[in-house]
Amino acid sequence: MNDSAALPGARLKAERERRGLSAQKAADEMHLDRWVIDALEADDYPRIGPSVYAKGHLKKYAVLLGLPVAEILASYESRGHQRSETASPPASVLRASRTDTPAYNLSPTKIAGFAAAGVLLLGVLLWRPWHQRAKAPVSSPPVAAAPGLPDKASETGALHAATASPATDRDAPAMPPSGAAIAAAPGATPPATGEAVPGAGRARLRLSFSADSWVDVHDAAGRRTFAGNGLANSVKTIAGMAPMRVYLGFGSGVQLEINDRAVAIGPQFFAGDVARFEAGADGVLRRESRAEPHAAQPRSAPQHD
Repeated sequence: MNDSAALPGARLKAERERRGLSAQKAADEMHLDRWVIDALEADDYPRIGPSVYAKGHLKKYAVLLGLPVAEILASYESRGHQRSETASPPASVLRASRTDTPAYNLSPTKIAGFAAAGVLLLGVLLWRPWHQRAKAPVSSPPVAAAPGLPDKASETGALHAATASPATDRDAPAMPPSGAAIAAAPGATPPATGEAVPGAGRARLRLSFSADSWVDVHDAAGRRTFAGNGLANSVKTIAGMAPMRVYLGFGSGVQLEINDRAVAIGPQFFAGDVARFEAGADGVLRRESRAEPHAAQPRSAPQHD
């Protein structure tokens, strides 16, 4: 028997062909890939991997073909293993041997330099958050309004009250100094806690008069924010908390804007020439939801029978 016939791969291949079994069929029976069978029959054991894998596959292949396992393994140990050692190492082994050699020659001086750079970088990373925190401005507490000073809402109301006629000033109640006093004013009916009020919010009414009319406006707290006459070809702006109750003596001669948006006064809000409605901050007109006394008509306006 020549050397090639004594090798386990040649013996396994000869037995497989004698049995009429294809290499792919043998691979399927052993649950292996076809290239593993080809490597075993070619005695290319480095391709398979470590020796323990090659011996395991040889044992399983010998059992499949009915060959004595001990003889196959002995032949591998005596001939196949020696051939694998003398064969040229695979590319994976060459790559591994190249990676064993260090790519850089690190001297003690370079190591010390890298260590110093690392310490410096760590110091910068730790110092920056503290530096930014020290530079952040300290937030000052809100300054409370001094007692007796009117807020912005009351200043606006005072400005409108100053433009009213003397007769209206005598009829209207005095302006409270602040928004808190408005909530506590007698007769005010603030909305119940937790209930959403339609159209609530800050509203600015702009009334453009194409004919003479009289105006009476109450804010959401029930306070009168303006009462007076509107002359033809004039404009009046009234600001306050909505919903605001509005009475117009000659509503058809007034064009209304809410928060810079034109709003049409529908016929459902008219009783004769008098228009009555609630103006919401959302730009929607609604019927009056609260029962209030009839608005005092300015003395200079024409009287109705």
